[in-house]
Amino acid sequence: MMNEENDQSSANGGIKFFSRISQVYQSLLDQWTPHTRVRWGACILCILVFLLRIFLKHGWYIVTYALGIYHLNLFIAFLTPKIDPSLDLDDDQGPELPTRSNEEFRPFIRRLPEFKFWYAMTKSTIIGLICTFFDVFNVPVFWPILVMYFITLFCLTMKRQIKVSTDY
Repeated sequence: MMNEENDQSSANGGIKFFSRISQVYQSLLDQWTPHTRVRWGACILCILVFLLRIFLKHGWYIVTYALGIYHLNLFIAFLTPKIDPSLDLDDDQGPELPTRSNEEFRPFIRRLPEFKFWYAMTKSTIIGLICTFFDVFNVPVFWPILVMYFITLFCLTMKRQIKVSTDY
């Protein structure tokens, strides 16, 4: 009977502890929200520290490649509209601005908001930096091939994205 009470109180203590950590973390994120330049400066600093570690240690190219692909996908989601105008067309003229007062004006809304873009970029860079401290992620590869793969993927993705955006 007494052991069950101790187990429940320790479980509640653990839940309260992690709940409090979550609240403090969310509070810090809320305080960072209005400071866009400082946030992005910190993110760029994290990326530079990551790249410096990669260049100095001459390894973890797979981690760098995966991080680059992830950042590319985040960037594309940031540039893409939430509502695809090509699916909302009534004629072949393309998207038009409202001409009457009863027509709805829909501003450009991003699929990935700026704050979530920054948050995902920073979090992934920190995770990538942590991965560079473990040799299990230091897979030997011929890095110029990874660079060529990344450039090819980037060009194909951007070409497709630009083609889609100019079609309407």
